[in-house]
Amino acid sequence: MKKTAFITTSLSCLLLIFNSPAYSEIYKWIDDKGKTHFTDKPPTNVKTETVELKINTYTAVEITPLIERLGRADKVVIYTTDWCSMCNRAKTYFRRNNIDYIAYDVEKSTIGKKDYKLLHGKAVPIIIIGKKRMNGFSASRFEALYQDQMGKKNQNKNNS
Repeated sequence: MKKTAFITTSLSCLLLIFNSPAYSEIYKWIDDKGKTHFTDKPPTNVKTETVELKINTYTAVEITPLIERLGRADKVVIYTTDWCSMCNRAKTYFRRNNIDYIAYDVEKSTIGKKDYKLLHGKAVPIIIIGKKRMNGFSASRFEALYQDQMGKKNQNKNNS
Protein backbone atom coordinates (compact mmCIF):
# COMPACT_ATOMS: atom_id res chain seq x y z
CA MET A 1 0.00 0.00 0.00
CA LYS A 2 2.82 2.42 0.90
CA LYS A 3 4.64 1.42 -2.28
CA THR A 4 1.57 2.22 -4.39
CA ALA A 5 1.17 5.60 -2.68
CA PHE A 6 4.85 6.36 -3.24
CA ILE A 7 4.64 5.42 -6.93
CA THR A 8 1.47 7.49 -7.38
CA THR A 9 3.06 10.47 -5.64
CA SER A 10 6.26 10.09 -7.67
CA LEU A 11 4.39 9.91 -10.97
CA SER A 12 2.23 12.88 -10.01
CA CYS A 13 5.31 14.92 -9.15
CA LEU A 14 6.91 14.00 -12.47
CA LEU A 15 3.77 15.10 -14.29
CA LEU A 16 3.85 18.40 -12.45
CA ILE A 17 7.51 18.89 -13.29
CA PHE A 18 6.80 18.43 -16.98
CA ASN A 19 3.67 20.56 -16.81
CA SER A 20 4.92 23.63 -14.96
CA PRO A 21 6.80 26.73 -16.09
CA ALA A 22 8.56 27.14 -12.72
CA TYR A 23 11.31 29.54 -13.76
CA SER A 24 11.47 28.93 -17.46
CA GLU A 25 9.43 27.84 -20.40
CA ILE A 26 8.82 24.25 -21.38
CA TYR A 27 9.86 23.13 -24.85
CA LYS A 28 8.57 20.20 -26.86
CA TRP A 29 10.71 18.60 -29.54
CA ILE A 30 10.92 15.35 -31.48
CA ASP A 31 14.18 13.49 -31.92
CA ASP A 32 15.36 11.73 -35.11
CA LYS A 33 13.69 8.49 -33.95
CA GLY A 34 10.29 10.18 -33.58
CA LYS A 35 10.33 10.26 -29.77
CA THR A 36 8.75 13.36 -28.19
CA HIS A 37 10.73 15.16 -25.46
CA PHE A 38 9.85 17.96 -23.05
CA THR A 39 12.67 20.07 -21.62
CA ASP A 40 13.21 23.41 -19.93
CA LYS A 41 16.05 24.31 -22.33
CA PRO A 42 15.58 24.08 -26.09
CA PRO A 43 18.14 21.96 -27.94
CA THR A 44 20.05 23.95 -30.56
CA ASN A 45 19.98 21.39 -33.35
CA VAL A 46 16.23 20.67 -33.65
CA LYS A 47 13.01 22.58 -34.12
CA THR A 48 11.21 23.18 -30.81
CA GLU A 49 7.74 24.27 -29.84
CA THR A 50 6.95 26.28 -26.68
CA VAL A 51 4.30 24.54 -24.60
CA GLU A 52 1.55 26.68 -23.01
CA LEU A 53 0.77 25.33 -19.56
CA LYS A 54 -1.89 26.09 -17.00
CA ILE A 55 -1.20 25.87 -13.28
CA ASN A 56 -3.85 24.13 -11.25
CA THR A 57 -5.08 26.48 -8.52
CA TYR A 58 -8.02 25.73 -6.28
CA THR A 59 -10.31 28.53 -5.21
CA ALA A 60 -13.14 26.57 -3.59
CA VAL A 61 -11.23 24.22 -1.31
CA GLU A 62 -12.01 24.74 2.37
CA ILE A 63 -8.70 25.17 4.18
CA THR A 64 -9.79 27.56 6.93
CA PRO A 65 -9.61 24.90 9.70
CA LEU A 66 -6.08 24.11 8.58
CA ILE A 67 -5.07 27.78 8.69
CA GLU A 68 -6.74 28.27 12.07
CA ARG A 69 -5.03 25.20 13.51
CA LEU A 70 -1.64 26.28 12.21
CA GLY A 71 -2.12 29.91 13.17
CA ARG A 72 -0.09 30.82 10.10
CA ALA A 73 -2.51 32.83 7.96
CA ASP A 74 0.21 35.49 7.57
CA LYS A 75 2.75 33.03 6.13
CA VAL A 76 3.00 30.75 3.15
CA VAL A 77 2.81 27.03 3.91
CA ILE A 78 4.37 24.55 1.51
CA TYR A 79 3.93 20.77 1.62
CA THR A 80 7.00 19.21 0.11
CA THR A 81 9.43 16.27 -0.07
CA ASP A 82 13.22 16.12 -0.18
CA TRP A 83 13.31 14.71 -3.70
CA CYS A 84 10.87 17.16 -5.34
CA SER A 85 12.80 19.59 -7.57
CA MET A 86 9.76 21.84 -8.08
CA CYS A 87 9.39 22.11 -4.30
CA ASN A 88 13.03 23.17 -4.06
CA ARG A 89 12.50 25.79 -6.79
CA ALA A 90 9.53 27.20 -4.87
CA LYS A 91 11.48 27.36 -1.59
CA THR A 92 14.43 29.00 -3.36
CA TYR A 93 12.02 31.56 -4.84
CA PHE A 94 10.57 32.26 -1.38
CA ARG A 95 14.03 32.78 0.15
CA ARG A 96 15.24 35.02 -2.70
CA ASN A 97 12.12 37.17 -2.39
CA ASN A 98 12.12 37.29 1.45
CA ILE A 99 8.77 35.50 1.66
CA ASP A 100 8.15 33.95 5.09
CA TYR A 101 7.12 30.33 4.72
CA ILE A 102 6.78 27.12 6.66
CA ALA A 103 7.66 23.82 4.98
CA TYR A 104 6.22 20.46 5.97
CA ASP A 105 7.66 17.26 4.52
CA VAL A 106 4.73 15.00 3.63
CA GLU A 107 6.87 11.89 4.03
CA LYS A 108 8.80 12.68 7.23
CA SER A 109 6.71 15.15 9.25
CA THR A 110 3.69 13.96 11.25
CA ILE A 111 1.95 17.30 10.62
CA GLY A 112 2.92 17.16 6.94
CA LYS A 113 1.46 13.67 6.53
CA LYS A 114 -1.75 14.61 8.38
CA ASP A 115 -2.29 17.86 6.47
CA TYR A 116 -1.47 16.24 3.12
CA LYS A 117 -4.21 13.69 3.80
CA LEU A 118 -6.68 16.42 4.88
CA LEU A 119 -5.88 18.34 1.70
CA HIS A 120 -6.43 15.18 -0.39
CA GLY A 121 -2.90 15.64 -1.72
CA LYS A 122 -2.01 13.83 -4.92
CA ALA A 123 1.37 15.46 -5.62
CA VAL A 124 3.78 18.02 -4.22
CA PRO A 125 4.24 20.86 -3.82
CA ILE A 126 0.98 22.05 -2.35
CA ILE A 127 1.28 25.70 -1.43
CA ILE A 128 -1.17 27.47 0.87
CA ILE A 129 -1.28 31.26 0.53
CA GLY A 130 -3.76 32.82 2.95
CA LYS A 131 -6.97 30.97 2.12
CA LYS A 132 -5.91 29.83 -1.36
CA ARG A 133 -4.30 26.59 -2.45
CA MET A 134 -1.88 26.16 -5.32
CA ASN A 135 -0.77 22.77 -6.68
CA GLY A 136 2.61 22.89 -8.35
CA PHE A 137 4.61 26.08 -8.67
CA SER A 138 4.76 28.94 -11.11
CA ALA A 139 6.47 32.14 -9.99
CA SER A 140 3.96 34.34 -11.84
CA ARG A 141 0.88 32.50 -10.56
CA PHE A 142 2.28 32.40 -7.03
CA GLU A 143 3.01 36.12 -7.12
CA ALA A 144 -0.56 36.91 -8.22
CA LEU A 145 -2.05 34.78 -5.43
CA TYR A 146 0.44 36.11 -2.88
CA GLN A 147 -0.35 39.73 -3.72
CA ASP A 148 -4.09 38.98 -3.65
CA GLN A 149 -4.02 37.16 -0.30
CA MET A 150 -1.33 39.07 1.55
CA GLY A 151 -2.57 42.42 0.20
CA LYS A 152 -5.96 41.63 1.77
CA LYS A 153 -4.28 40.84 5.10
CA ASN A 154 -2.39 44.15 5.08
CA GLN A 155 -5.62 46.03 4.28
CA ASN A 156 -7.42 44.29 7.14
CA LYS A 157 -4.61 45.22 9.57
CA ASN A 158 -4.76 48.85 8.43
CA ASN A 159 -8.56 48.96 8.86
CA SER A 160 -8.43 47.57 12.40
